[in-house]
Formats: sequence, structure tokens, C-alpha cells
Amino acid sequence: MNQQQFNKQLCEFIAVATTPFHAVAELAKRLEAGGFVAIEESGQTPLEAGGRYYLTRNGSSIIAFVYGSEMSPTEGMRMVGAHTDSPCLMVKPSPEKLRNGYFQLGVQVYGGALLNPWFDRDLSLAGRVSYQCEDGLLRTGLIDYRVPLATIPSLAIHLDREANTGRTVNPQTDIVPILFQQSGDDPADFRALLKTRLLEEHPDCKVKQVLDFELCFYDTQAPAVIGLRQEFISSARLDNLLSCFVGLQALLQSDGTASALLVCNDHEEVGSLSSAGAQGPMLSSLLKRLAGSEQAYTRLTQHSMMISADNAHAIHPNYADRHDENHGPQMNRGPVIKVNASQRYASNSETTGLYRMLAAQEGVPAQSFVVRNDMGCGSTIGPITAGGTGIRTIDIGVPTLGMHSIREIAGAADAADLCRVLRRFYNHRGPLSAS
Repeated sequence: MNQQQFNKQLCEFIAVATTPFHAVAELAKRLEAGGFVAIEESGQTPLEAGGRYYLTRNGSSIIAFVYGSEMSPTEGMRMVGAHTDSPCLMVKPSPEKLRNGYFQLGVQVYGGALLNPWFDRDLSLAGRVSYQCEDGLLRTGLIDYRVPLATIPSLAIHLDREANTGRTVNPQTDIVPILFQQSGDDPADFRALLKTRLLEEHPDCKVKQVLDFELCFYDTQAPAVIGLRQEFISSARLDNLLSCFVGLQALLQSDGTASALLVCNDHEEVGSLSSAGAQGPMLSSLLKRLAGSEQAYTRLTQHSMMISADNAHAIHPNYADRHDENHGPQMNRGPVIKVNASQRYASNSETTGLYRMLAAQEGVPAQSFVVRNDMGCGSTIGPITAGGTGIRTIDIGVPTLGMHSIREIAGAADAADLCRVLRRFYNHRGPLSAS
């Protein structure tokens, strides 16, 4: 697959993966097309050498793995980690607001969203809905309106002359989306609207009443390859669906001789502490199942390695002083090794050395990012996984501009380059630690 085809498929994946639930559903669909078999976390399915399997938790986290035909998991798992969630606006439990004839929905800010770009966008709504069926049973279903149905208008500059110099965003009062105009004094019943949508997307669901929901707004502008020379990918949710897609493609293309695994966790943007997050037991439970005993599990973790793939900050030409002068990654110059002495990233000289060796074998350049000493540093699932399992880890990311905005920018060459390195990592049959 050439770079153009790769990026086309990446854009198609992100367009469908509008929420973590939809991302996992699409990942599962593509895994099954690639010969992977769904299994339960309870451990009833026998696992065989050469087998390809996947499991999900909460519908928003997924692990796919290859049981190596020649190298068992206890001889070392080649692991890649990413996350399915992105900063967004989530609908509150009792969201209905009727103000000045406008029907609006109250929202919560999920993660560290950059709020200003949410204004004046064509927004849609997607997520998971829990409902009671006519037979009395509780079920869930995914919905996605797909079409623009809401917007958050800016306040005109005529009413705020300081807008370009001093405007701030109050997340409680300023970012309440408008859905429609309504006559009368009683707001529409949002759950009734969701029931209608459920029946439209799932005609056979026989929903009696909607009980609850996890829904988020998203920008309907489609992902695109942009730039005068088509050098950039512009999209919502590049952080971190790009890494999910890259890891998926690398795993699908792996030769299956060594044991290999991809984990895409939910809730990274809010700290990862959940049943489906990287601080939860999902990954360690599976690894213990693969090992079969406590002693074998220790051997597995000692022989394994994870590449935590999460986007990095490309140097911004208008704000170059926000980077350390020797560590300003550029787009289309290769994936970035993320390093932090305070262990906000899990990279060390050993894991970085292996990555540089694999990248060189693929002819892919490697860059480094270290945050300025006078600025705070973000983190990833890398340190969480390393601290929870003892597995040596490196933090890698495609350089990105506008991270956590409603629309982010990445280099058109970098995702495909990272996929090549991850595929080589999955197929690497040598030891994952220095001898």
C-alpha cells in the first residue's frame, strides 16, 4: 500500500470513528476482515499458536493479538499501545435548555479540549445509548446522526470589542450548542429524540424507553489531505485515532511468527483510571491468561516491550520559542521519540536504542522531543503501562500541530512511516532488550 492509499484509508477510518465506541466497532470490523476471532475476557476460548484474536471492554477499549506461531507470549510480546478517546464536548445527563426560543443541550468538557475552535462549526452527535426493550431487558446501541445538527455561534465582535485581545471561554455558559428553535415554554424531551434516532439506525431494537446515554458532539468536516503539495493530513481526533489505525495496519501486516499485541484504551485524556483505561486491569488480565502462571507471567513481562504510540508536538512556525531549541520536531521528518527525565514519558536508552535500530532498518528517520524546563509536560499510557506491568516501554508519536483542537494537522508521510517501523517491530525475532 503506497502513502496515498494509506492516508485515504486513515481518513476513512477517522471519519467513521466519531466516538471511542465507534472506533472500537470499526477496529473490530477490520480485525475480523483480517482473520481475527473475537473472544471473551472470561477465558473460555482455547488459544492456539498462530491464532489471531481480539477482545473488547466497555465497547470503548480493544486488545488484538497474534499468538506467535514460532515465539510464544512468554518469549516476549511485541506490544503497541494507543487510545481511542479525544477531547470533546459530552452531553450532560439532564441537558435540555430552552432559552430565548432556542433549544440547547448542556455539555461537559471531556479532557483538555482547546475550546475556541469549537465555535461556528457544523456539529453532529454520536455515542452509546442504554435503553429498555419492550421485553423488559436492558440493551445498548450506538447512534451517529452524521449530518450537521448543532452549532455554537461566536458572539459578534460588535458586541465584544475586546474579542481579539481579551476574550476568554467560560465552559459553563459560553459553549452550549444550539440544536433548533422551539415555540412554547417546555423544552423537547431529549430522550424521546434519542428513541427516534435509535429506531432509525436500529429498526429491530424494539426500544421502550431510553434510560441513559454517553454522547459527544463532533465536527462534521471530513478528514482531508491538504496543502499546496498535499503534505498534510487535517482532521479531528488525529490524537489518537491516527495511532490506533497505524497500529492496526501494522498488526494486520505482521507475519505472525512472534507474539504481537495492539491495545487501544479509552479514557487516556482524563487520566486512564477506569475499568477500560490503561490503569485498569484489562491488559494485565489478558497477559496473565496468556502466561498461564505467575512465574510465566513474570517471564513474559521481562521479555516483552511496548511502543506507546501517541501524537507528539510538532514545532509551530509561529511559536517556535515554545520548544527546546534542539528538540523541535518537524512534520514529514519521521516519528518522534518522546523523552522526559521525570518519567512523564517511559522512554529510556534501551527502548530508544531498539526503536532507532528498527527505524534505521526501514530507512525511517527518528526525531526527539523534550519539553522546555520551564513548561509542564503531558503524559501517555506509556508510564502507566510500564508502572503497572513492569514491561519496558518507549513513547513514540507522529508530530502534530493544533493538538487537542477540534481539527489537528499531521504530516502526510509520517503515519505510513510509523506503520513500517511498527510492522518491523512486530516481526522482530531477536531479543527486545540489550544483551
